[in-house]
Amino acid sequence: MRPSTGSADAMLTYGCLPCATAPALLPGPARGYNPGVDTPSESLLAQALVAGKPDAFEHFVEHFRSKIFHFSWLMCGSPEDAEEVAQETLLKVFESFHQLRDPDRVRAWVFRIARNVCLMQRRKSVFAPAHELSLDELPPSEEVADADRPPEGLLLTDELRAVIDRVIVELPQSYRAVVLLRDLEELTTEETAQILGLSTDVVKTRLHRGRAAMRQKLDCYVNNHCLEDAPSPNPTPLSDEERSALYEVWKSAVV
Repeated sequence: MRPSTGSADAMLTYGCLPCATAPALLPGPARGYNPGVDTPSESLLAQALVAGKPDAFEHFVEHFRSKIFHFSWLMCGSPEDAEEVAQETLLKVFESFHQLRDPDRVRAWVFRIARNVCLMQRRKSVFAPAHELSLDELPPSEEVADADRPPEGLLLTDELRAVIDRVIVELPQSYRAVVLLRDLEELTTEETAQILGLSTDVVKTRLHRGRAAMRQKLDCYVNNHCLEDAPSPNPTPLSDEERSALYEVWKSAVV
């Protein structure tokens, strides 16, 4: 059953993707798109991790593994690839934690690593999506109000989250990455530009176009139900072997 939204703009507004109008928000229970600790707490978590505190390891893995999985699933196109990317990213994070210069920017640093791992995985994957929107299918470039406004609290029902996910996964990869990092992971334009190796102007342009394409697809969903209803996947629990591998790499790095 589709979320009761009334319009694509309502869905975008509810998902903190700015639009010109703002109809009523969705009824019923909602939760954060990326549940977990906030940015200041991530900084303290990173500092505790460097200090070798075991509790910090568990919290860090729990918090960032789900974020990396979701980002990687939308970028790579399959839960199987996302599982591999999440594990490989965390291994690389722990191997190179001494390179983190600013704990306040640990989220951007982790996603820079995740993005690189995801690109490598995508090149060799048999699960890459068969179809993505081409640039010709996107609507004309348009200005979106307050493009650099920080998100206001991304609260989504599970059902609406699944719809947003399916729209994002069909975006061209270059636009998808910008929307994920800016609107869902709440990174700044500057951080997003650094992660993707782009100028801030290019990030802003791609964000405008990505949001416009999302609005187009959501409008089709609201009016014609042209997206298949399917829940978004979640990562499987870490195996003892996977957790042990991460822990050993982390302990070796902090000793």
